[in-house]
Amino acid sequence: MSSLLVFPGQGAQRPGMLRHLPTSVLDEASEALAEDVRPLDSARALVSTRAVQLCLLIAGVAHARLLARTPDYVAGLSIGAYPAAVIAGALDFADAVRLVSLRGELMQQAYPQGYGMTALIGPDLSTVETLLADIHSPETPVYLANINADNQTVIAGSDEAMQRVAQRVKGNGIAKRLAVSVPSHCALLERPAQVLAEAFVTLKAPRISYLSSTRARPIRDPAQLRDDLAFNMCRVVDWRGTVQSAYERGVRLQIELPPGAVLTGLSRRVFEHGTVIACEGARLDTLQALLEEEERRHR
Repeated sequence: MSSLLVFPGQGAQRPGMLRHLPTSVLDEASEALAEDVRPLDSARALVSTRAVQLCLLIAGVAHARLLARTPDYVAGLSIGAYPAAVIAGALDFADAVRLVSLRGELMQQAYPQGYGMTALIGPDLSTVETLLADIHSPETPVYLANINADNQTVIAGSDEAMQRVAQRVKGNGIAKRLAVSVPSHCALLERPAQVLAEAFVTLKAPRISYLSSTRARPIRDPAQLRDDLAFNMCRVVDWRGTVQSAYERGVRLQIELPPGAVLTGLSRRVFEHGTVIACEGARLDTLQALLEEEERRHR
């Protein structure tokens, strides 16, 4: 049996999320960025895509280091792929901080207003795809962005297009606007992704298996992993497939790094056997014991 650490994406952020993190991690991030990262978790700062993504990266890496145990797999949803790559040993933390800063700026500048993301709960994937085909146009762009579960997807696009989709699902589901101000994981971000790719550093082969949330399978080649990280902002996230892939590979322990527990809820639908738990609300020694137990089973 195996273990998996998962890192959340945008929408999980909240004010104060960097408080109480180890000073060493905050200092390391501040040095890489040439600015103090501590103010980035204020309510005012978290309006910025750049601040949100940096906070999620820093919090994910800090909490994973506190576990002080080596999992068998790591995976991250959207921006969560970056702390996953750091913990896998493929990407240096300082490089990740600088890349995520640029990533957030590029995404924010591309669509400063009038766009975003909406979660759809209830309609199945085929119904959502039919709705998107009916509503999408050059004037009202809207795309499938995330496949989170059999009846839970996320769409990205213009405010007007997403409002039309929300109207169409009334009575058959729920449409919930997410705290994301850019249309991630769709063709609208192809140009920013290309700019980010040109600025990317050389990666190393991961020491821990890295599961891509866009391909739903492990990536070991550094060049492919670089491509995965640079372009994940404009590719559909198949989180359901990623978790299913992990389970089929023998993962029976999933731990979600802070903040939040959204991924924990989604994974419980896949894990017929095993343990799915979020760091938040759990004791550190309990989480460490679970990882140690899974490691003994894996031997």
